[in-house]
Amino acid sequence: MTAEEKNKLESEISALKDEHANCKGPKCEVYSRVVGYMRPVQNWNKGKKAEYELRKTYKVENAARPNGCEAPKADGSKDCE
Repeated sequence: MTAEEKNKLESEISALKDEHANCKGPKCEVYSRVVGYMRPVQNWNKGKKAEYELRKTYKVENAARPNGCEAPKADGSKDCE
């Protein structure tokens, strides 16, 4: 890569970073379960918000099911009863 190409790329990256920093969209309200019921995270107390930041999420759609059953299909039907 030539110095000219490198400078051009760095300039494009800088412009994209500026564009990203100024990007604004609609506010998104996040709900999560705390103490047994769903609540907007923005309404949680400081301790619960800190706990929320430490949480890990897991994708369970491919998790093992009891008795070898598959997850319900899009139409709601199952392969076993």
